Amino acid sequence: MKGRINKLLEKARRKVQRLYKKYKEKYEFLKYKNHVKRTQKLNVGSGYTEFDESWFSCDKNILDISKKNSWSKLLGNLKVENIFAEHVWEHLTEEEASAANENCYSFLRRKGKLRIAVPDGFHPSKEYIEYVKPNGNGIGSEDHKILYNYQTLSFKLQEVGFEVYLLEYWDEKGNFHSKNWDIKDGKVKRSKQFDERNKNGKLNYTSLIVDAVKK
Repeated sequence: MKGRINKLLEKARRKVQRLYKKYKEKYEFLKYKNHVKRTQKLNVGSGYTEFDESWFSCDKNILDISKKNSWSKLLGNLKVENIFAEHVWEHLTEEEASAANENCYSFLRRKGKLRIAVPDGFHPSKEYIEYVKPNGNGIGSEDHKILYNYQTLSFKLQEVGFEVYLLEYWDEKGNFHSKNWDIKDGKVKRSKQFDERNKNGKLNYTSLIVDAVKK
């Protein structure tokens, strides 16, 4: 009799745990949705690196940028003003990146902006390229799938309808190009201005940075 009661209690305990987990997840997602609705700004693939409260920062467990149903689950019919991704796209396969580009375009409002920063495949430093290339010697490079340059990234974004504006990049002749950009649309830490490795006028570490605007 005692054994039977213990089994029933254990069964009830597991059921309560499942219900708690289910409703906790629903509650968390409701908080996320309210935050996004309030901010209209997404910092995706952030690895929990927080911006200020004007942004909603999330990682793959909350939003898988390559899956449309993940976007729909978080945003529903909401269209956002800004999407920011610093050193995220290089971790996506070509198929995942194409899907992410389409999803970003779909869930941005008209004139909304996607700012992407990735390692720059035209950087003239051999040490830099070895550090950032797929399976290179840099931290995280074992998970890198694609090394973009300004041409390949621009083409992929234009393919889904974006107007692309180059903010910082190296060209194929080894010349560096940059223009002023506003951190309100996403502060890229690995950039000419903000990366501490750039000293004495030498650009040791920069990113290919683009703004992609929905027409």
